[in-house]
Amino acid sequence: MYQRILVPVDGSTTSKRGLQEAIRLAALTGGRIRLLHVVDELSFALAMNGYVGYAGNWMEDLQKDGARVLADALAEVKAAGIAVDTVQHDNFGGTVHETITAEAINWPADLIVLGTHGRRGVGRLVLGSSAENVLRYATVPVLLVRAPEAAKAAAAGEAAAPLRVSLPTAALAIE
Repeated sequence: MYQRILVPVDGSTTSKRGLQEAIRLAALTGGRIRLLHVVDELSFALAMNGYVGYAGNWMEDLQKDGARVLADALAEVKAAGIAVDTVQHDNFGGTVHETITAEAINWPADLIVLGTHGRRGVGRLVLGSSAENVLRYATVPVLLVRAPEAAKAAAAGEAAAPLRVSLPTAALAIE
């Protein structure tokens, strides 16, 4: 049961929480973990926006950052004594969720574990949800792990903080 666990990582707190759950599960089942990082069109576009005027190699920077994210996650899994390997995809031919679900088929994974921010309403509508799409299109079971702040709010029975959307000078801004 769940011997091959695919864990997409991006270095976020939510991603790290998913990794921690995957480590616990692999320890219980004697399974192995494959860590996956995807450099996609959106991360490339955001990097370009962050380096306006910089003439460096954006793709190389994103690949190095992805390698660092994978190395950090790899060290955490190895410290727990779990068998692990890593893979990084530079994906400009599809979405992140397509890359994750394809990796789950090609490896082949028994389970996908990933963190989710637990967005609802306008936040999910505007920002989309890679986790939701993985859940929808994966051919193997998917374990979604909520963000720490979303999990705390749900446990306390609190409503999520309202999402404010403003349109300054006709550009969409999300707070």
